Amino acid sequence: MPSAIPLEVRRARIAVSALFLTNGALFANIVPRLPEIKETLGVDTAVYGLLLAAWPLGSFLLGLLAAPLMRRFGSAPVAAVGTVLIAIALLCAGFAPTAILFAVPMFLGGALDAIVDVGQNTHGLEVQRRFGRSIINSLHAIWSVGAVLGGAMAAGAIALSVPVPVHLAIAGAVFSASALTAWRFCLPRTGEQSLDDTAGAAPVVPAVRPGIRTIALLAALVVIAIAGAMVEDLGSSWSTLYLSDSLGAIGAIAATGYIALIGAQFVGRMLGDRFTDRFGAVAVARAGGILIALGLGLALAFPTVPGTIIGLAAAGFGSATIVPAAMHAADEMPGLRAGSGLTFLAWLMRLGFLFAPPAVGLLAEQTDLRTALIVYPIAGAIVVLLAFTLRPRRTAASGTAHGDEERSRG
Repeated sequence: MPSAIPLEVRRARIAVSALFLTNGALFANIVPRLPEIKETLGVDTAVYGLLLAAWPLGSFLLGLLAAPLMRRFGSAPVAAVGTVLIAIALLCAGFAPTAILFAVPMFLGGALDAIVDVGQNTHGLEVQRRFGRSIINSLHAIWSVGAVLGGAMAAGAIALSVPVPVHLAIAGAVFSASALTAWRFCLPRTGEQSLDDTAGAAPVVPAVRPGIRTIALLAALVVIAIAGAMVEDLGSSWSTLYLSDSLGAIGAIAATGYIALIGAQFVGRMLGDRFTDRFGAVAVARAGGILIALGLGLALAFPTVPGTIIGLAAAGFGSATIVPAAMHAADEMPGLRAGSGLTFLAWLMRLGFLFAPPAVGLLAEQTDLRTALIVYPIAGAIVVLLAFTLRPRRTAASGTAHGDEERSRG
């Protein structure tokens, strides 16, 4: 009964929701300003793609620090203080006069983002345990709300011609204050029981050597997860640049592409559990892959600003359940120690964020950006082809996937 839930737990849910919102909003504030930053730095598309890889590279290399930091300080302090440090890193990136001075804070920001992500998920799972029912999906939906809010703030700043450093300073101050205020209402560290040794750690070694079939199925799930994660990369790395440079959209309009993708993804996440319960993970993932492939494919085949924004929204909606479904299937993978499949998938999924931006940038430099973006509808087609691997393989339900949902971004 909701009335039986202690007041401190209900406050903690609001507080951890605020942490998810700020995490989504901070990075989203810089995304629509990236084309301006690219112009300021004077780099070509290939170098731009490499610079964008600094964020996921930091996440991949230094995200392992999450577990020891949480053991030392607790999950809520790590999430709140890390949020403030992300704001500072993004502000430094906005001030950067050269490519290297842009890449360094982006690298550190990516590392901090991975650490904050583990911290806020860990705290959210502890709050969920106190509630006695699932709330983790709603927390990830709130992350999407934050991303939409951040994108809208950036679009407004562009429309008002607010300089990038001033805009990022204001956003950083607002969301840093929000995170620090939320920290006050989080659960005390003495109540945390969720600091699992595998959180943010290297993949767990299976209890027995898995067979070829198990390895092949896990590899397919990793590919599905990377394909789903790549759609978010499209929104954050390329949508604004494509709309502005390739299609000639003005700055504020170009920023709506990212907002459309994240907003539609939020709606998909809110409806995803209901769709999965009714139609099954395989059918929902196939439908999502079709939406990604057709939405983006048609947008690239018939390039217009409205059509591209609609295509991005279709891709966001289609991608909403793909990563969680892959994580759940990996967690139920037979022949592996409990939690091992999920940990391997979450770790390797970061490779999609790491390699996609430079790969697209290099391809765009050899051809053009519109041609290079064809990799994203192809990713949707791959989801359709491999969706059969999402069928449940254990009778025991696993709740771990909810807690580890979308560790690469929020």
